[in-house]
Amino acid sequence: MKPATIPNLPFSVIIAVYNDWAPLDQCLDSLAQQVEPPNFEVIVIDDGSKDSAPQFIRRWIASYPMTVVRQPHTGISAARNHGVRVSRGSILLFVDADCNLDANCLCALHSAITAAPQHKFFQLRLTGDCSRLVGKSEQLRLQSIQDHQLQPDGRIQYLNTSGFALRAVGAEDEEDLFNPSALRAEDTLLLAQLLKVGDAPLFVGNAIVQHAIPLSLVQCLLKDIRSAYLEGETYALIAAMGVGIRVSFRERLQILRFTWKIAGASPAGRSGWVLFVIRTILQRLTSVSYPYLRPLFELPRASTSVLKNPASGRI
Repeated sequence: MKPATIPNLPFSVIIAVYNDWAPLDQCLDSLAQQVEPPNFEVIVIDDGSKDSAPQFIRRWIASYPMTVVRQPHTGISAARNHGVRVSRGSILLFVDADCNLDANCLCALHSAITAAPQHKFFQLRLTGDCSRLVGKSEQLRLQSIQDHQLQPDGRIQYLNTSGFALRAVGAEDEEDLFNPSALRAEDTLLLAQLLKVGDAPLFVGNAIVQHAIPLSLVQCLLKDIRSAYLEGETYALIAAMGVGIRVSFRERLQILRFTWKIAGASPAGRSGWVLFVIRTILQRLTSVSYPYLRPLFELPRASTSVLKNPASGRI
């Protein structure tokens, strides 16, 4: 059972980590640098990393309440669900280990949530680290998605757990928030569930999280291909729900034209745009090839023996 929320603890920041201790240290540092933040706790779920949390991670306990929970390696979805179960805040904020929060992020998010009591789900603005080529392409990717999916009513048809928050009342039943059977794109599957009931997240544009990819160019491209392949099974689940998530080919071309226009005046630059196009093509080719490649490979499955209902995804 999930512990009762604490009235004077607005935020539980949940971070799942798998061998990402160095990027996580920077993420925790960004939390320590928050300006006038609401009270918050940090819950680090170690999803069976090779080594347990080093001392340089545990030192942040002196800066704010932090709990490090270690579990067998069962995947990102199960790790985040574990974080939900042990959280005590009234707002649950998910960020990734390789993300850094702007100094005003928690304050801005708290103000937005307080001002919108009718909303339960909130997507923060995500940016890339334009000091590196990989980060420049990520900046254009994130900017194009967020601009394209933002709706006139302020909601957004996009959900990325690099910066996603929800009221704890939206996670109080006994089922799992994230579907443990989804090896990748578990946040997109959650979005599909929200869209199906008409509850898209509210976009909080002034609560900014930087996704700082700590990978080389080759490592980034290989990860994109692997992720696109693993996402194939999740998108099959979404298609079975009858919810439209993917953009059309015409929309993809419009996005590429849009990003070309803004790249010249953006820190991302034209070089970032070229890499953004390459990543988009590789991901799309892998995704299209998934139905044909699937019979040739046996995907590893996350263990769900300790989960009550691994096939469900609660909202």
